[in-house]
Amino acid sequence: MTGTVLTTRRVDAYHALTVVAPGIAERYRPGHFVSVAVGGGQTSMVTRRALSIHDVKSDYGGTVELVFTARGPGTAWLAERRARDTLDLVGPLGRPFPLPRDPVHCVLVGAEYGSALLFPLADALLARGCRVDFVLGGTGAERVFGAMRARRIAETTTLTTEDGSLGLRGKVTDALPSVIADTRADAVYACAPMETLRAVTAVSMEFDIPVQVAVEESMACGIGVCMTCVLPVIGDDGVTRMVRACAEGPVFRGERVRFEDVGTIPFDALGAPGGGARHVS
Repeated sequence: MTGTVLTTRRVDAYHALTVVAPGIAERYRPGHFVSVAVGGGQTSMVTRRALSIHDVKSDYGGTVELVFTARGPGTAWLAERRARDTLDLVGPLGRPFPLPRDPVHCVLVGAEYGSALLFPLADALLARGCRVDFVLGGTGAERVFGAMRARRIAETTTLTTEDGSLGLRGKVTDALPSVIADTRADAVYACAPMETLRAVTAVSMEFDIPVQVAVEESMACGIGVCMTCVLPVIGDDGVTRMVRACAEGPVFRGERVRFEDVGTIPFDALGAPGGGARHVS
């Protein structure tokens, strides 16, 4: 659909665009994302950019707020958009976070702009009577997204920075074990760079609690056609398959993602020379 930019703002190191997009707002569930065409009608940048949805409101028939960092020509072009500009959007895309049926204690872990998509999830969990605690981090204070909002809505909020400029010095995974123990968490939800998700999953498994991760894989089409975002995931039958993060994900059970093999096709993956072997954890 074509969406009209309503507002633009800077959030520390990040950019946020609020776009009027009623169809996407109506169908949105926490964990969904959108893909956006960049560069305009005559651009040579043919691939879209996958962006997290930070907020959805009913204003103007339905708006979505997209959060991103300008780190290449495509996102730099997006950062230059202003009110009343139009964007070509596809969404909502992907599989959303599964929500617990009963009220439970949930720890939400976000690093860098990955934290953005955790806030609609927090709202949905709170609406179900769950307890929500945040662990948010970044390389520095300007890279920690959503600290003030997290403090308003969560039972507790723990902040970490690698340079010690805000909160505890270190990474979110350094603080996570004590937060899980102190809150008696029943589940962990996370969105962050892949190495952080790998560590979050390891900590959650040590505590024997389920962990849902929204992976940050590079996506081109966003609809499962181009196969640029595949990663190895263990299925219910114990067999590893190369699945598309944009279509089968971006949310997966953390213990099912073979983080150590991301970027490769494991020998035992279905279709590989040793494919079809059952994975024994």
